[in-house]
Amino acid sequence: MGNGLFSSIRISASGMRGQRTRMDVVARNLANAETTKTADGTPYRRQRAIFEQVLGDRMNGSSMSLSTDTRLARTNPGHISETVQIGQEVGGGIESVVQVSPDSSDFRVVYDPGHPDADEAGYVLMPNVNPISEMVDMITASRAYEANVSAVQTAKDMFNDALKI
Repeated sequence: MGNGLFSSIRISASGMRGQRTRMDVVARNLANAETTKTADGTPYRRQRAIFEQVLGDRMNGSSMSLSTDTRLARTNPGHISETVQIGQEVGGGIESVVQVSPDSSDFRVVYDPGHPDADEAGYVLMPNVNPISEMVDMITASRAYEANVSAVQTAKDMFNDALKI
């Protein structure tokens, strides 16, 4: 019975960890929005957080999760840089996986002949980070995090009310 009582809190905690990872990715993107040269000599490439939730089979307790290769090929083939496991299987319920992958869109080209990384024609390759869309992602992640906090608080209130009976 204890597993059933706290599974809603575990599921919300998994969602909160995922949204925290998403906010970290957005913060990293915003911090590097003007980085024109990384260690490999190219501009910073925007990162994306890709969520996947895998439902488990409650009847026999086995997980119906996909293999990593299938999951990665389905989300963004050839561009996955890391996989972060943020949740655990909750009593055969849910497992959350957040994958951080580089965005394959083209770099921005800006004319700035005085820039140290400009080519002979005066053009500079800039990161493919759009601060406006990053802020929208940050607000969305923040709201989703708040919704999960609210769900945890509601579960705690229900537990307290049940104990008063």
